[in-house]
Amino acid sequence: MMHIGEVAERTSLSLRTLRHYDEIGLVVPSGRTEGGFRLYTESDIARLMLIRRMKPLGYSLEEMRDVLHAFDGAASGSGAADTGRLRAIRDAALERKQRLQEQVHMADEFLAQLDAL
Repeated sequence: MMHIGEVAERTSLSLRTLRHYDEIGLVVPSGRTEGGFRLYTESDIARLMLIRRMKPLGYSLEEMRDVLHAFDGAASGSGAADTGRLRAIRDAALERKQRLQEQVHMADEFLAQLDAL
């Protein structure tokens, strides 16, 4: 079990973000010390890393919650519905990635124009 500071360091998420995710129930730490300090497991960190990877693609907190729910359902083997949902999530993530790549390409073109001056 790890304290919030170590988790922040490992995930590159701020303490404030980790506390917020806990408060809204997005990623609730697996334990607490007697003094009430949050304690995280490797599984908690894996969930946080999944969220961190969604952030650049512009997922809202509610969308992140839906993705985590689908991951949980698929991991528990609850059925084909979750597998289908994960395919749909993957397709949507691929579209987001392609839009992001287009933006990067435009930024590269802009920088090339600036460099040409």
